[in-house]
Amino acid sequence: MAERAATQTSDTYDLAIIGGGINGCGIARDAAGRGLKVFLCDRGDLGGATSSASTKLLHGGLRYLEHYEFRLVREALKEREVLWGIAPHIVRPLRFVLPHVKEMRPRWMLRLGLLIYDHLGGRKALPGTSSVDFARSPIGQGLKPGLRVGFEYSDCWVEDNRLVILNARDARRLGAEIRSRTACVAARTGPGGWTLTVEGANGARRDIRAPIVVNAAGPWAGDVVRTLAGRRTGGRTRMVQGSHIVVPKLYDHDRCFIFQNGDGRIVFTIPYEGDFTLIGTTDRDYSGDLDRVRASEDEIHYLCRAASAYFSRPIAPADVVWTYSGVRPLYDDGASAAQAATRDYVLELDQSDGAPMLSIFGGKITTYRRLAESALDKIEPLLDPSHRAKVASMRGWTGRASLPGGDFPKQDFPALVRALAEAYPFLPPGEATRFVRYYGTEAPAILGHARKTADLGQSFGAGLTEAEIDHMRRNEWALTSEDILWRRSKLGLRLRETQAQEIDRYLTGLSQVA
Repeated sequence: MAERAATQTSDTYDLAIIGGGINGCGIARDAAGRGLKVFLCDRGDLGGATSSASTKLLHGGLRYLEHYEFRLVREALKEREVLWGIAPHIVRPLRFVLPHVKEMRPRWMLRLGLLIYDHLGGRKALPGTSSVDFARSPIGQGLKPGLRVGFEYSDCWVEDNRLVILNARDARRLGAEIRSRTACVAARTGPGGWTLTVEGANGARRDIRAPIVVNAAGPWAGDVVRTLAGRRTGGRTRMVQGSHIVVPKLYDHDRCFIFQNGDGRIVFTIPYEGDFTLIGTTDRDYSGDLDRVRASEDEIHYLCRAASAYFSRPIAPADVVWTYSGVRPLYDDGASAAQAATRDYVLELDQSDGAPMLSIFGGKITTYRRLAESALDKIEPLLDPSHRAKVASMRGWTGRASLPGGDFPKQDFPALVRALAEAYPFLPPGEATRFVRYYGTEAPAILGHARKTADLGQSFGAGLTEAEIDHMRRNEWALTSEDILWRRSKLGLRLRETQAQEIDRYLTGLSQVA
């Protein structure tokens, strides 16, 4: 205890954020860009929980129209193209195919829903809806013969953990202090607001002082309010688990499918990492340990059955090469089914004891930026008068400023890939695309003056080298092979366990030298 006390320091900030998922990092970026001194901590890896367990989609949520969530859908539809514009390396458009099934939603309902979807959000660059005749189109290859027609519409894909990391990086560039693997272990109020005690992985503690705290702890947000702050929440949180499976690719074209199921849920199949297909999600209530969220055997079987109902070749649990699962803390609106619970966000402001805490409940990755703006709107009247005018005047700046590596027109992605391949001709086929997809205009800085693969240092397989790992470690808070292979990238799909262990040994060696 005496050793820990000797390592303690004290710092004062305008805003302290607990939770380093997409909402916390999005708020940190927005606040830092408006001139606030920001501190953010997360007890684990940034985006290491719910924010890395999404279906990787920036979408309005076609099925939410059935629940009359028009405001949420409209906001999300508008955000697709905003995020594509500020991060065209990690965001890309996708075409989704919705087969018509006679026994389920009628054809007129699908047409009406897609008509609303096309026009509700002011779509500009994304193509609109069209019809598909499966008998005449290659899109129908592999589908069961009974499926005759469908509808094709647009949404976007996002590298979800990279979106978190890029927001965190930009927040840090703007002056925010971002601390991963740093737990908030105590919180107390007093004159001037909050004092948070945070503890790093090495046991060192610090006291962080801030007049306002944002609770963006995701599934743990209720615990922060009740246990850490000793307060009561105004609403209830509904924990909804979403699990996904990855199988060898089911078809050769680039379309995604959205399949209706008899229980009212929908399942996507999405081309994934070149050689695979992603299938998800499950949407079911969860009451287990939040630190041990895994796809259950029941969920794996459910997803296999749901996809097999549409494909001629059945998908079996033995085909699954990887699973992942997360829990979303949705605001409990009393919906009877997990899939019907609102995905809208609720911002709960508690000003007890003169120490404001803003807690974030619900939300989806597509609307994280607008959620951050709404959070700053709530915070602005509580700020020191010297900050209020600037914070109010800069609303919306995050929708105009590129995220790191995204400072190029979205239509120039193929040109960036060609330029990188020409500058580094030794890159294996597909690696130039992967580098631009992950790093955008920053890719040449990672590859540097290399003229052959050996110049990039030790090779760990699947194109991953010492140079790229060092970039992730120095600039992206990556400390373990899991951070690198399953969150910052998905190269874990292509590497053996022994290769992952070699990466951990390499990282351990670097930490010992440091």
